Amino acid sequence: MTYAAIDCGTNAVRLLVADLDADGVLHERVRLMEIVRLGEGIDRTGEFSRAALDRTFAALNGYAGVMAEFGVTRARFVATSASRDARNREVFVAGVRERMGIDPEVISGTEEASLSFTGAVRGLPAGLVRSPVLVVDIGGGSTEFVLGTDRPEHSRSVDIGCVRMTERHLHDDPPTARQIEATWGDIEAAVSLAGQDVPFGDARCLVGLAGTVTTVAAMALDLPAYDADVLHGCVIGTDEVAEVTERLLRMTRAERAALPFMHPGRVDVIGGGAMVLLAALRASGQGAVIVSETDILDGIVYTLGPEIS
Repeated sequence: MTYAAIDCGTNAVRLLVADLDADGVLHERVRLMEIVRLGEGIDRTGEFSRAALDRTFAALNGYAGVMAEFGVTRARFVATSASRDARNREVFVAGVRERMGIDPEVISGTEEASLSFTGAVRGLPAGLVRSPVLVVDIGGGSTEFVLGTDRPEHSRSVDIGCVRMTERHLHDDPPTARQIEATWGDIEAAVSLAGQDVPFGDARCLVGLAGTVTTVAAMALDLPAYDADVLHGCVIGTDEVAEVTERLLRMTRAERAALPFMHPGRVDVIGGGAMVLLAALRASGQGAVIVSETDILDGIVYTLGPEIS
């Protein structure tokens, strides 16, 4: 059977079409991402804007065609931080149902963390991850912290993400010292809150997910272009993350846009995301982040397979 997972977050909507073999091994057919900024302005207004909905629905129209082309037999659509916050989310739900023929699930931060943990840990090379592992999934509106061995054991979702931090504080180009200081205040308070539920000190390694982490890693490695095969499973030291974060916060928008590995949709928000990653590394006491290209999408597909369902 061919499965599809759709993840609609604050910044991006993504699609994974994959098969699962008899041993539960995932075989990717196609993985796509569109930066739609669904959560644009939601921290201020509490609602999805018409423009953000239109961008998202246009991307979903394309995804529906891809799913039909691959003969998807079962699909699951999850929506995360922005959709949890929006007062008018029923407009979003109706639009998804019309285009995809399925109802989106507005999942809790706890379930988001669990799916991300499963997708990341099962997707990394054997022997690379030491348990207990702390998985940090940095999104546009929220960041999930989850600690576990074979399965999640402790988790917490907090409202810090690359889009939310940028819209709240990082307004200038480049941001001012005062704006950066205010951002650190929000991030460090939220990470401390997560640490009340997730025992960071028990972790033997930290795995980082999502576009912020892979982009920071690409910059640390000075890649000539974005290369998922190089990035998946690479290890980037905390000092390297700190150096990249400082560089990103000093750069102008034009300078960030000129980086050969930078997705256009991340140009405005990568500085805030890098700060979240660095704060997570420092709070956990880990000397490095293991980068994973597999994530919540893979975790969703595993829930659809016969060996789990």
